[in-house]
Amino acid sequence: MLRTQPENYQPTEGSRIGLALAGGGPLGVIYEIGALRALDEALESIDFNKLHVYVGVSAGSVIAANLVNHLTTADMCRTFIRDEPSEHPFNPQMFLTPAFGEYLRRLSSLPKLFFDSIWRFFSNPFDQGLLESLTSLSQAMPTGFFDNEPISRFFSQVYGKEGRSNDFRQLQQKLYVIAVELDTGESIKFGAPGYDHIPISKALQASTALPGLYPPVEIEGHHYVDGALIKTMHASVALDEGADLVICLNPIVPFDANLAAQAGIPKHDTLLDGGLPVVLSQTFRSLIHSRLEVSMAAYDSQYENADVILFEPDRDDEKMFFANVFSFSNRYWVCEHAYQTIRSDLLERYEDLEPILARHGITLRMDILEDKNRHFSTGLQEESHSETLVIHKNSLTHNFKRTLNEFQ
Repeated sequence: MLRTQPENYQPTEGSRIGLALAGGGPLGVIYEIGALRALDEALESIDFNKLHVYVGVSAGSVIAANLVNHLTTADMCRTFIRDEPSEHPFNPQMFLTPAFGEYLRRLSSLPKLFFDSIWRFFSNPFDQGLLESLTSLSQAMPTGFFDNEPISRFFSQVYGKEGRSNDFRQLQQKLYVIAVELDTGESIKFGAPGYDHIPISKALQASTALPGLYPPVEIEGHHYVDGALIKTMHASVALDEGADLVICLNPIVPFDANLAAQAGIPKHDTLLDGGLPVVLSQTFRSLIHSRLEVSMAAYDSQYENADVILFEPDRDDEKMFFANVFSFSNRYWVCEHAYQTIRSDLLERYEDLEPILARHGITLRMDILEDKNRHFSTGLQEESHSETLVIHKNSLTHNFKRTLNEFQ
């Protein structure tokens, strides 16, 4: 099916703008909502629901799919952060549902694996020891602790509403959801020809299937896992689609305790004191970020006629590093923290960003950025007030016309 634009569709004027969003677990979802809310308010002449192309990896795929389905940054703040009533109430526990089905499947394989191990040992006891023979029991370990089917079901319902679509081919703009095929290790672009018939909600389930936490997702006989395993951002996908400007968000950066100390944050003796979770977090973040830096450096030479702007937390951002990646209990302050961080970043980088944005017809709202009393909820309240005034005005107009007709 060809992508056709409706007659009333009006893309962002001027340059073709793309959005590339990296992963970061549930924490990444919240960070990107707050960051995008700040960008949405501060960047004049850009509509984040009408960009040229969207590319999402893992958590970023969720935000990208929401935007292309006409969920505004304000909508996401209300639904995912403030828990305001909506037609599809958001329950954070859908990300943390135990994978009982996976547990049972693996547990049921244990007797056969144990028997095969013992048989192999006694058949040739000099070839390998008993403990070595029993290593095959590791196949009984679950491939993920949490069930990701609820993620697919939830977004299938959200995108099933009139005016939205769970079909890549019926979207007004281009959306690519990146996942990795487990058996080949290759990146797959759901939304590209050959993969655009897969429901968007299923693609999101595959792209967010972080190994160890969620089981690989089977789609048409193939198994897929988190798209960040190969590449962090995949901004090149947007650039290959002809984007003149790509705005990138990356929630995950390694922590630099020395920079934090220079910024006046009490220095930790060593991250080792935080135990295995902190060590693994720093290792994972370092690997992810080093690949991102390599990709960003390559874009300058590979795409000379395009601009790429990256927003991410500072490396001395202690709050973001030590926040629980899989917790939604602190989502309000994470969203606010991301919102304020991006506002500060835009002000600090104004001299560098202003000419780049101007090339694409975008200006910075200094009144928004310099408002020290502004919070992410400020704009939501302003929008709600405006909507109330419009409803009241429409009601008065309707009543006046009705009265006039009766008088006539």
